[in-house]
Amino acid sequence: MHPLPHDEFRVASFRDLPSTTLYDILRLRSEVFVVEQECAYLDLDGRDTEPGTRHLWFSHDREIRAYLRILDDHGTERIGRVVTARSARGAGLAGRLMEHALEIVGHRPAVLDAQSYLVSFYRKYGFEPAGPEYVEDGIPHVPMAREI
Repeated sequence: MHPLPHDEFRVASFRDLPSTTLYDILRLRSEVFVVEQECAYLDLDGRDTEPGTRHLWFSHDREIRAYLRILDDHGTERIGRVVTARSARGAGLAGRLMEHALEIVGHRPAVLDAQSYLVSFYRKYGFEPAGPEYVEDGIPHVPMAREI
């Protein structure tokens, strides 16, 4: 799978998200995190609407192909909800989103909670394990941090 020639990168705050785009983002997150990973959890945690939250995604036509969000945690940027549609996996979109996210984060410290099998992926972007592995919603995770 390769990036489509018209994959469009977008970034927006919650209030600037068109309702149809928000619906498509939430649908993708639900398809992957709840259905595919068989993990019943409350994805809508209230943080999407916070004023400092930035939503980043790639889309083609109306299909959201990859997404992540950046939360403002009082001087530390928290990257999360990194997800790629099944049809777009292997196209490098998650990596491209991480590059865009780190441009936005700039020189501020950043953290994320990686699914354990993705630790090496996040290391490519300067993140290192910052604590022991833990299980959240039945999935092993590793807290990771990127220091500046």
